[in-house]
Amino acid sequence: MSAKSVAVRLLSRREHSTYEIRDKLLQRDFDEVEIEQALLELQQGDWLSDERYAEAYIRMRQQKGFGPIRIANELNERGVKEGIVETYLYAGEESWRQTLLKMYEKKYKNAAVEDYNEKAKRIRFMQYRGFTLDMIYKEISFYITNNNK
Repeated sequence: MSAKSVAVRLLSRREHSTYEIRDKLLQRDFDEVEIEQALLELQQGDWLSDERYAEAYIRMRQQKGFGPIRIANELNERGVKEGIVETYLYAGEESWRQTLLKMYEKKYKNAAVEDYNEKAKRIRFMQYRGFTLDMIYKEISFYITNNNK
């Protein structure tokens, strides 16, 4: 089986970044030259696209409640160039706001913030999910400050 046919099989299941495909082919002990040739052919045939991968990955992770910082880090780990990440990640600022609010309401429902420790815990959780402090304070400050008993 050739490197190209293995890559096509992988891509038929889901989108992959070029880095992921290269890594998987290396794990299967394909020759470096054969891998590069297969990647080039797949990119030219539009089977393999880091742009399409980034777009699909961002959409999938955002639906799961993750923010732009975490998603950007994950894409960088998967070898997607920063320019591509920036282009697709910040295409819809309003959708990040909605994602943050949805995640916060899902996690905390309408539970009141009892004290400073609870407030800090919630902020840390939202940061862990990948939202900036700016976004957190701007969007959920109402819940954190006006929900005290």
